[in-house]
Amino acid sequence: MQEKSVFHINGYVGLVLAVLFVLGGGWLIWSGATDDHIVSVFLGALLIVIAAFGASSLTIVGPNQAKVLTFFGKYIGTIRDSGLFMTVPLTYKFAISLRVRNFNSAILKVNDLRGNPIEIAAVIVFKVVDTSTALFAVDDYEQFVEIQSESAVRHVASEYPYDTFDDAKKITLRSNPTEVSDRLTAELQERLNVAGVEIVETRLTHLAYATEIASAMLQRQQSSAILSARKVIVEGAVSITEETLKRLEKDTNMQISDDQKVQLMNNLMVTIISERGTQPMINTSNVK
Repeated sequence: MQEKSVFHINGYVGLVLAVLFVLGGGWLIWSGATDDHIVSVFLGALLIVIAAFGASSLTIVGPNQAKVLTFFGKYIGTIRDSGLFMTVPLTYKFAISLRVRNFNSAILKVNDLRGNPIEIAAVIVFKVVDTSTALFAVDDYEQFVEIQSESAVRHVASEYPYDTFDDAKKITLRSNPTEVSDRLTAELQERLNVAGVEIVETRLTHLAYATEIASAMLQRQQSSAILSARKVIVEGAVSITEETLKRLEKDTNMQISDDQKVQLMNNLMVTIISERGTQPMINTSNVK
């Protein structure tokens, strides 16, 4: 069921006409009763009935609000303009908000792609774009958004690892929040099209390892960070050592044997890489 517009005009005109009809009908009834003129009484009563009939068509629509109209159970259209309007009489009018709203999901415990238990939560920003679908396609569109949001968060969390220690280019929940949010938005939009709801934005608000493995995974992260730092230090030390040997041979015309190069490289590497204030013994007595 697609949303459609319904007939509506300026309500102030209808309000004035209804008041005039009531006043005119009252005067006719009074004058007819005074003069014992049954036709005037009948016309006066008819005017009052018409005024009441017209008053039932008046409705007020607030800013960023819509009124969905049904006529004896049949959907006939929606009023999206704000103000006082006169529309089809004897209709039931459902008010529905068009404002942007937030939904904060609960903290969910799920397994990531590698089976690690994690805790995750998200904020969902949404708005109604099809009023008839939101009201009549699902039982309660707000509750529908909440349930589908939590289901989508669980599914998306299971598609990615929390973190990766061997492939920096792989998308993870911790390192790529933008890509994960885009994936969550796309999946939620696909689920909520049936409810006439548009997803404006999604963002992860909580992400952590579950309590039972948090300590072990923290140690793993620390170990990975230490290994990465060591790798950078070793690469720098190798570069410095190579440059040192080249400059010694070039600037001092020293003739260094292969064994001496190995020993010198070993001493330089130990000196550079060591975290403590080591005092290596560098033997250069045989250098000519």
